[in-house]
Amino acid sequence: MGGVTSSMAAKLAFFPPQPPTYELEEEAESGLVTMTRFPHRENVEIMRLTTRRNHQIVAVYVRHPMAVSTVLYSHGNAADLGQLYDLFLQLSFHLRVNLLGYDYSGYGQSAGKPSENNTYADIEAAYKCLIEKFGAKEEEIILYGQSVGSGPTVDLASRLPNLRAVVLHSPILSGLRVMYPVKRTYWFDIYKNIDKIPHVNCPVLIIHGTADDVVDCSHGKQLWELCREKYEPLWIKGGKHCDLELYPEYIKHLKKFVTTVEKPRSERPIWRIADRVEPSRRSTDCMEPPRRSTDRKLKLRNKEPPKTEHRYSSVDGFDKIKFSLDHFEKSRRSVDCLERPRKNMDQIERGRKSVDRLDRIWAG
Repeated sequence: MGGVTSSMAAKLAFFPPQPPTYELEEEAESGLVTMTRFPHRENVEIMRLTTRRNHQIVAVYVRHPMAVSTVLYSHGNAADLGQLYDLFLQLSFHLRVNLLGYDYSGYGQSAGKPSENNTYADIEAAYKCLIEKFGAKEEEIILYGQSVGSGPTVDLASRLPNLRAVVLHSPILSGLRVMYPVKRTYWFDIYKNIDKIPHVNCPVLIIHGTADDVVDCSHGKQLWELCREKYEPLWIKGGKHCDLELYPEYIKHLKKFVTTVEKPRSERPIWRIADRVEPSRRSTDCMEPPRRSTDRKLKLRNKEPPKTEHRYSSVDGFDKIKFSLDHFEKSRRSVDCLERPRKNMDQIERGRKSVDRLDRIWAG
């Protein structure tokens, strides 16, 4: 049953760009691996990693000479490394960090098929590479998860007690909650961030656009409420699901966050530390009976929940929501950018233009 459910969820949640936006080339003599369309850089290394599920996935490592932190970046649904390469270079440069990004199984030139369990194995392989190949330490690593990438990011962060920090960019409460405002966690749901986020012990920054029509901003706000060690969130007014990097406050807030978490704990501002909650069950254990979700506990604690302007806000009560045909049509789209990427190269060109615009914004 669990395998069937995972297969169905994968069809709904994952839409890798087809065809992939890059290819790999390897020099016979030196073994140097490069990505087509991008010239080789001395501070960039392209590599293949083997996961515990025996899939070969592709990763990009960008080195910064003054870095004291390393970012492990888990991208969104309808993207691959070819679209994110320039963004990785910009983030490494402006944040002064080393950065490793990777393609999930079935994305880009990574082998295998996309699934929840495969993404967990993928991020573990990337993390292991940082530790064993590049000498990073757990307490120096910042996990960054965008949209669907918040799933493997929160899962790994909940199992690593000494991480430097976590960034969640347009995150989801869970896969099912993107489509329907359910009040409890069901065994067939995927990426149950709502149940795992209270077990993340490091500072968490959440970034979300207030005009996100794919993953409502209320997802980010509720996850922030459930964080144990909260950092000042960034709610980008008018920001949508795939354009937050184009807002000047995005990079400014990220810089401030990275600078803060790199300081000794004694020099950091005092953040609110939430009470511990009962241990969360594993997302992959589909045979356990469903239990009440953590969002129910939050509602019981706060007798007078604050009012919000967001459509699906759990603190307003899901029972008051009226569904329209448009909403159900939206729910059929994927967990991330949802619409299957076009097979022509228009999307790639738009991505490159966005990065060029991002350069101009950050340089100003």
